[in-house]
Amino acid sequence: MGFRPLPDIMVAPNGARRTTADHPALPVTIPQIVETAKACFAAGAGGIHAHVRDADQVHVLDAGLYSELIAELAREIPDMAVQITTEAVGRYSPEEQRAVMRAVGPEMVSVALREMIPDAGTDEAARFYAWAHEAEISVQHILYAPDEVTRLAALAADGIVPRDDMQLLFVLGRYARDQESDPADLQPFLDALTATGLSADWAVCAFGRGETAALGAAFKAGGKARVGFENSLWNADGSVAVDNAERVRAIAALRTH
Repeated sequence: MGFRPLPDIMVAPNGARRTTADHPALPVTIPQIVETAKACFAAGAGGIHAHVRDADQVHVLDAGLYSELIAELAREIPDMAVQITTEAVGRYSPEEQRAVMRAVGPEMVSVALREMIPDAGTDEAARFYAWAHEAEISVQHILYAPDEVTRLAALAADGIVPRDDMQLLFVLGRYARDQESDPADLQPFLDALTATGLSADWAVCAFGRGETAALGAAFKAGGKARVGFENSLWNADGSVAVDNAERVRAIAALRTH
């Protein structure tokens, strides 16, 4: 089958923290996520970065819910890539993150480097990454700062993380004031990537009202984009988007210019 590459545009429609109290169109149930995915696929998103929630809208790493969602998406939108998350949200250990991924066996998964390898111990993480690589699961490494690019390169050099078919996500604005991203935030990541010599399929997600400009910068630099209510509710003019599909259309329009 081979590793599935990152789509040019991936929608992140809900994330782990926002609820319908933040926006009524934020999808939290499996039927809502599937309907949002269909609308976003039609709007130009080739993939979905999926979180699942419990009955109280709380983020969960639940193998059953993930498997149900993946099956529904495959039935309704077979051409849409599906990437699930291992995000800990301060709730899940690296062991629990690895266990749910082994139980689900997804085609694509995102893994924050700082969550999977929070300290100097690398043995279990190395086994997890080797298993995923052998199973041809596309692992996207979530990187929150340029120095994490350097750390990833060192782990790859030590054989902890496979160097082949590497996928990255540069997160802009997560720790900025008021969680507002700026297109200038991207360059230090690219400088680090060049300095390490890593070859990777990379994308950007960006928090706050600067999302559109930051994702435009990613395209111009040869990268890809993750867009949606996980990171931003706002259009480029500062207005609140009606739904995730509106945000996808705005970013898809950048690809035509």
